[in-house]
Amino acid sequence: MKKKLSLTYKIFIGIFLGIIFGLTIKNLPNGTLKNTILLDGILKIFGSGFINSIKMLVVPLVFVSLVCGSSSMGDIKKLGRIGIKTLVFYLTTTAVAITLALFIGKLINPGLGLDMSHLITEAPTIGENKPIVDIILGMIPSNPIQSLASGDMLQIIVFALLLGISMSAIGEKAAPLRKLFECANDVCMKMVSIIMLLAPYGVFALISNTFATTGFEAILSLVKYMFAVSLTLVLQAFIVYAGMIKFFTGLKLKPFLKKFANIAAVTFSTASSNAALPLTIESMEELGVDNSVASFTLPLGATINMDGTAIMQGVACIFISQLYGINLDINSFITIILTATLASVGTAGVPGVGMITLSMVLTSVGLPIEGVGLIMGVDRLLDMARTTVNVMGDCTCTLVVSSSEKELDKNKYYSEQSVETISI
Repeated sequence: MKKKLSLTYKIFIGIFLGIIFGLTIKNLPNGTLKNTILLDGILKIFGSGFINSIKMLVVPLVFVSLVCGSSSMGDIKKLGRIGIKTLVFYLTTTAVAITLALFIGKLINPGLGLDMSHLITEAPTIGENKPIVDIILGMIPSNPIQSLASGDMLQIIVFALLLGISMSAIGEKAAPLRKLFECANDVCMKMVSIIMLLAPYGVFALISNTFATTGFEAILSLVKYMFAVSLTLVLQAFIVYAGMIKFFTGLKLKPFLKKFANIAAVTFSTASSNAALPLTIESMEELGVDNSVASFTLPLGATINMDGTAIMQGVACIFISQLYGINLDINSFITIILTATLASVGTAGVPGVGMITLSMVLTSVGLPIEGVGLIMGVDRLLDMARTTVNVMGDCTCTLVVSSSEKELDKNKYYSEQSVETISI
């Protein structure tokens, strides 16, 4: 029986063929075949059609997944102090990650030198300068239905979180409504899976269009984008997380890093924090963390802690804004930080959702979603490192919270058994 190619391989094939086809088109003379039939015909149908499909899913997916994610956090109320510490830690590190990503993005400027403004299908809608107070007040929807219809992402996020938290607060009375949203979430995930089947064809068309108009310049910009994301992931892991462990626990890093190497082998190969969860819990317990803490902080982190994803979104916003010659002001940066941080709650761990949540962040500041098509292929390579950073953040939080609650056995942390490699 013939083995089917995975979606990742199909996307890589789409990128490779798209580059070749695009460069071939670039060398054709202007005329009906090149401009009307290929660029403005076949490639536009497949490319813009795929982008429009992603746009279609942004609002329902974000709203439903955030309601499900926030409504399932009833344990936070039960665990009280531990729950609050965990939630604050995760949201804080996500905000730090997206801020660091924006800084590195502006430092490296991955999109400068490549002009793609001529490919924008709709004019960007960057808002005018507003005081921070107005930005915060603007997050509160006066009409949630209108916010959903207009795609005002910050207002949608706030309303979804409030609805989910309220459902969690009243407990069993909200069970029927929670079940309805869980079913709706499953349907949205299925829709994502269906749309992602079109990804190889959409990426082929978008990459072809890019290289047909820009040539090899696009490759250099993509390499700079990948370097910016990778550098920020390394800084988040070995500066932010390592610094937090040293500052809040006083522990040496060597036992933690040795044990985490086993976890990283799983996260890097599967690109799934959920797949690594059993090993993550086991490893943290072997490092002396009490089960009562690990069994709460780690599953919650797999749901709401998406620092690696936030880093990708921050760099991607800088990259795409520079590709299309759009200047982002301080208000745009604040909006990106707020949107990416709040949207991390309930982000589903399935292929394709990262690109849809990126589309949501781009929409929040009026950036063209077309840029998603250019980075979608290389994002598959970055996804493994991104997931590893996500899980490292979960483990860091678990150590910090466990230490603050005096639930960490330091003798076990430093014991030889804690740093032995375990079978995967």
